[in-house]
Amino acid sequence: MSEIREPDSIGRRDFMRYSTMMAAGTAVVSSLSSCSLRLAGSKGVNVPSYLKRYADLYARDPKAAALKWFRNAKFGLFMHYGIYSAIQRRAWCQYQDKIPVAEYEKLKKRFTARKFDADSITDLALAAKMKYVNITTKHHDGFCLFKTATTDFNSFDSPAKRDIVAELAAACDKKGLGLCLYYSHGREWRHPDAPNNNAWGGKARPEYNPPDPGYHYGKEHDINRYVDYMHAQLTELLTNYGSIASIWLDGYGVPVSGPIKRFRIPETYALIRKLQPQTLISAKWGYTGDEDYYAPEYHWLTKNPGKTKKALASGKPIELCVPIARWSYNPKTDGKHRGVASIWRNLAYAARFRANLLLNTALRPEGDVDKQDAANLRKLGEKIRCEGWPKPA
Repeated sequence: MSEIREPDSIGRRDFMRYSTMMAAGTAVVSSLSSCSLRLAGSKGVNVPSYLKRYADLYARDPKAAALKWFRNAKFGLFMHYGIYSAIQRRAWCQYQDKIPVAEYEKLKKRFTARKFDADSITDLALAAKMKYVNITTKHHDGFCLFKTATTDFNSFDSPAKRDIVAELAAACDKKGLGLCLYYSHGREWRHPDAPNNNAWGGKARPEYNPPDPGYHYGKEHDINRYVDYMHAQLTELLTNYGSIASIWLDGYGVPVSGPIKRFRIPETYALIRKLQPQTLISAKWGYTGDEDYYAPEYHWLTKNPGKTKKALASGKPIELCVPIARWSYNPKTDGKHRGVASIWRNLAYAARFRANLLLNTALRPEGDVDKQDAANLRKLGEKIRCEGWPKPA
C-alpha cells in the first residue's frame, strides 16, 4: 500500500467540533444558506419540477403526489462515485483491505471529478426514459459528495473543489428529473462513534489489528454523537439542494443486527418529513414500517420469499437496484458491461413485481459515465420508445 503511506494532518478534530451540533437536526439550520424548496400551500404555488404532472394533487397532499409519481416512474439511474472510484478500487476497499482510517483519508488528494458533467448525465437519463437519478452522497467510507459544515472529508474540500450534489440538483430541477440521495446511514468507517463490531454485526467496521486509533471504544464510544452527525448532514442535504425526491438509506445490515433503538430511526424519519414533506424514505426492507417504499437489491426477492411476500402485501411501491457491471468502477470490466438485452430483462423482471428498476452505472475515476453504458442506455431508450416498456417476465 505504498500509495497511501504519506502522513496527513486530517484527524478527528472535525468530528469533535460538530459531535454535539444537534440532537434533532435543528441547531444547524440557522448556519445554512436559505432554503430553495418550493412546497405547496395554496393556489399558484410552484411545485418541484419532477412533480409538475401532479400539481393539483401536490397542492393538496405533497406526499401523495410524490408516491403517485414514484409508482409511475419505472426507471432510475443509480451512480456510485467516490474516492474509491478515483483510485480504481472497490467501494468496500477500506473494509476489505483493512486500510487504516488516517491512511484512507489521504486518498482525498486523488479526487478531482474533472469529467463529472451533471448536464450530460441528466441528458443521458432522459434519453434512457428514466424519471430520476440517485447518487451516493456519502458511502460507507464517510466521504461526502457535497459541501458540508460537519467534516472536511468531502468533494468541495478536495482537489475537485466541487459540490457534486449541487451540480446534479440544478440539472435535475432544470429537466424535470427527481433527485434521490443515497446516504449510508447504518454503516460508516470513519466517524469515531459510528457503530462498532462489539454491539453490532453486519460488517459494521473493518477488523483492524491493532484497533484503529481513530475510533472510540468502550465507554468513550457514544453512538448518539454519530446519529447527531448524520442528522446534521441530512439537514444540509434537505435544506441546500432544492426539492429532494427520496432519501435512500443504506447500511441496512448493521442496525438490524444490534440494538436498533440506539439509532433513533423514528427521529431521523421525523426530521426528513419535517424538512421536506414530499420526500420519500426507503431503507432496503425497512426498519420501522414507516418507510414509503421498499428498496431491496435485485437478487434479494428470490432469496427472501418471506420478506418479498410481506413487501408485496403492504401495497407500498418497490424499487430493485442492480448494477450494469459493478457497483463501483473496476477497470477489469471495461468493455464487458451488460448490454441492452440484459437490461431489458431486468426491466421485465421488475415489472413482474410492479417495481421500479434503479440501474447503477459506476462512474469512472474522473466522474464520467462509461462510454459503453452511455451508448447502451441510449439504445435502450430508443427501444422503449419504439416497442413500449417490456411486459412482466
